[in-house]
Amino acid sequence: MARRDQLVAAGMDDDAAMRLLVEDGTITSAKAAWARSAQAGVPFVVLSETAVDRAAVALVPGATARRHTVLAIGRDAGRLVVAMADPADVLAIDDVRQVAGMPVEPVVAERADLLAAIDRYHRADSELNDITSTLQEDQQPEELGFGAGDAADEDAPIVRFVNLLVNQAVQDRASDIHIEPAEKDVRVRYRVDGVLHEMPGAPKAMQQGIISRLKIMSDIDIAERRRPQDGRMSVMHGDRKIDLRVATLPTVWGEKVVMRILDTGSMKLQLSDLGLLPHNFERYQASYRKPYGMILVTGPTGSGKSTTLYTTLNEVARPEVNVITVEDPVEYRMPGVNQVQVHPKAGLSFAAALRSILRSDPDVVLIGEIRDHETAQIAIEASLTGHLVLSTLHTNDAPSAVTRLTEMGIEPFLVGSALDCVVAQRLVRKLCDRCKQPDPRGAEHFAALGFEVGPHAQLHHPVGCTNCSGTGYRGRIAIHEVMSVTEEIERLTVARESTAELARVAASQGMRSLRQDAWQKASAGLTSVDEVLRVIV
Repeated sequence: MARRDQLVAAGMDDDAAMRLLVEDGTITSAKAAWARSAQAGVPFVVLSETAVDRAAVALVPGATARRHTVLAIGRDAGRLVVAMADPADVLAIDDVRQVAGMPVEPVVAERADLLAAIDRYHRADSELNDITSTLQEDQQPEELGFGAGDAADEDAPIVRFVNLLVNQAVQDRASDIHIEPAEKDVRVRYRVDGVLHEMPGAPKAMQQGIISRLKIMSDIDIAERRRPQDGRMSVMHGDRKIDLRVATLPTVWGEKVVMRILDTGSMKLQLSDLGLLPHNFERYQASYRKPYGMILVTGPTGSGKSTTLYTTLNEVARPEVNVITVEDPVEYRMPGVNQVQVHPKAGLSFAAALRSILRSDPDVVLIGEIRDHETAQIAIEASLTGHLVLSTLHTNDAPSAVTRLTEMGIEPFLVGSALDCVVAQRLVRKLCDRCKQPDPRGAEHFAALGFEVGPHAQLHHPVGCTNCSGTGYRGRIAIHEVMSVTEEIERLTVARESTAELARVAASQGMRSLRQDAWQKASAGLTSVDEVLRVIV
């Protein structure tokens, strides 16, 4: 801490000196917090490893906790133990003492750890409930519809409700927000790690106000309620810009709204982050490094196909390479990539866009999805004329992609010549590292399920803790099936062999099935056997 002493001697206050040392990388923020606690003579705590008393948390309102960056974590001998970033903040201590009605005993926590804990324990749920209760008591249904002028009032209850809804979804790492009108209320659900979770809903009186607010934010026609509409909006969450793709759907009880959260920060991935095992990674890397050919990523909706393709584009997009995409919709905006949005009403279909793209001197072409014969035909021809073509297809496994293309009317000899690699994938929930425990079930149980437990297997099962919101899972990982189109696979394609025969030959050449890849990841303790069985047949 010699440099800190020099900065203080030069006239800089101690807190500013510590911040400067953290910013220039001289010390870590954890070490700075530890030094601050030692200097003040108070304990240092790691909140992610500390048992927090929820009754103590409830004594300090969320607004106060966020304003002063403090969190009540327990009680000791009639005093409230409060974690703080700065234990010398007398104003914060005084405010907490007044709202809690008891003396305060400060402890020091790292600021990032503290902010994460405040978000975890002071969720938006209670404030959402307060807003809905207020609206139920004070307003009538006909008073809740509003126009664009009302939407500008950031203090309006409906506006606060929508903002809290979106912010809490981002905080919970949700991929989708579902707002579903029912007969007597409005149901709200978040999709977290691929599974829908019920959230505090809203009274029926708020329905039109919420939907109107979302339509205004998404630049959707507020007067049209009889047909589905699509829009897009951006919100700020902390210092991050979050894009949301919004879709409305008329139902018998009103318009359902689904918002897909497109966190552009999550697109800054490397291929090593996708979870491809070394055997699969080598096969896939050999394909996308070729200057031409077609690579298909297959799987159902929500299986991470777009993430794999965008991450691959990150690898191949360089200043000397012309990359053009045609998508519906453009989910993530990528610098240095020419992205085209499909617009069927204006005559810009996948096929029409693709024909124009091939006249724009591309090196790499990404097609959001191959949906019909015409798009498939142009994509195949593009890959045969010196372009690297990346696209997605809806099939259950990798060998089925070959059959699917021939069923679309593409000649088998063209499919065999153009196709270079097919990746089938699914997403499974990842076990929470903080609470997972060894699976007590024996090898006989797994053998009955068709899994062979190796000598080095580390099978675990979910438990649940505050870090994973009691689910036992946090985040998702992909499981893969990578089929390289070899000469023998090409011959079988031309001969119109069945999917089963293609799969048998591919397996003999080293392809590992989705089930095998999933079992390998379960054996490494990344996911649970029950989660594998939920996703894979």
